[in-house]
Amino acid sequence: MLQKFYPDEYEQSTYGLDYERLYAKGYRGIIFDIDNTLVPHGAPADAESIALFQRLRGIGFSCVLLSNNKEPRVKPFAEAVGALYIHKAGKPSAAGYRRAMELMGTDQESTLFVGDQLFTDVWGAKNAGIHSILTRPIDPKEEIQIVLKRYLERIVLYFYRKERSRNGGKHG
Repeated sequence: MLQKFYPDEYEQSTYGLDYERLYAKGYRGIIFDIDNTLVPHGAPADAESIALFQRLRGIGFSCVLLSNNKEPRVKPFAEAVGALYIHKAGKPSAAGYRRAMELMGTDQESTLFVGDQLFTDVWGAKNAGIHSILTRPIDPKEEIQIVLKRYLERIVLYFYRKERSRNGGKHG
């Protein structure tokens, strides 16, 4: 039952991912969450996030920011990093993920998602049938509704790790 929330991969940071390996595996589009995935909640684009998107374009990736936030939060960030965006995305609904793939000209097999929350980001990616990478949140200071979800995420991640270790480190 909890498997519907399991990410395909769980990594320390968005910035530590081996994007060249992912490109070699056939991925051509990346959908990103913003808050606590690329920068702390509410923070503007910084030098690290801008450099990441330049690097991704250099590799050959198309990127879309997919956020449940309103446009005044998402648009300036997207402009700063040079990415397309969808605001008020309604995650975990698959509709925003499908729209992001349309914008990039990719499909389920060539698209992956990177985000920090299981119950919106990962579940939505799974609903859309795309590869999901969960990252640890950048900043532990979060809004109360997210803090409450984090307690539930810990339970899911406990079983995720347990199943992964049973499967020899393979994703469950």
